[in-house]
Amino acid sequence: MRAAQKSNRGAPLYSRVVNRPLGRVFAAAAYRLGLTPNRVTMISAAFTFAGIAALATWSPSWTMAVATCLLLVVGYALDSADGQVARLRGGGSAAGEWLDHIFDAMKLATFHLAIAVSLYRFADLTSDLLLLVPLAFSAVSCVMFFAFILTDKLRAPRGPALASEDSDRPSILRSVLAAPTDYGFLCVVPLLLPVTVLFLAVYGVLLLGSAGYLTLALGKWYRDMQRV
Repeated sequence: MRAAQKSNRGAPLYSRVVNRPLGRVFAAAAYRLGLTPNRVTMISAAFTFAGIAALATWSPSWTMAVATCLLLVVGYALDSADGQVARLRGGGSAAGEWLDHIFDAMKLATFHLAIAVSLYRFADLTSDLLLLVPLAFSAVSCVMFFAFILTDKLRAPRGPALASEDSDRPSILRSVLAAPTDYGFLCVVPLLLPVTVLFLAVYGVLLLGSAGYLTLALGKWYRDMQRV
């Protein structure tokens, strides 16, 4: 399992501390059960989109919040597990990578749209302009995902860096600074939905952090492409 781990260099905080270790447990179980990486991806999608559907359809309560959070957290951990299973089996396929990225793109867009629907249907908002917050977050998330994937593909490909390839200790500071961009925090923020003011405050901070990170990253990635 250690040889199947991605490097933690540059990994956001939640992914590094929670999601990859939890995904490691799921990957070991899936491998022992003989599940293919694509099957793990499909199971991950089932949990994730069940959680997203719950956001849009269930009236916020503490029970709903906990159930939704669990669905999203398990779905995200399984999303980490599929790649680990692929590496345990000797490497993934182009079709598997395509499927994984398609579901990633779908969840990043629909998560924030589900938040917008939930706020519109159930929250007592002081202004309808607050509905622009999840719409803006959806745009930021989609642009960041596309830019990251495109930049990675245009660089010389060699596959994901593995933990065994780390030549130095991954930066904790970098993980903390990248924390607002981590989908894992979006998985747990619905716990605050029953308290609309608190939810919007935390969700808004994540949006501002993600937008700021994207602004800086786009400049760096463009300079990287000029050197390719």
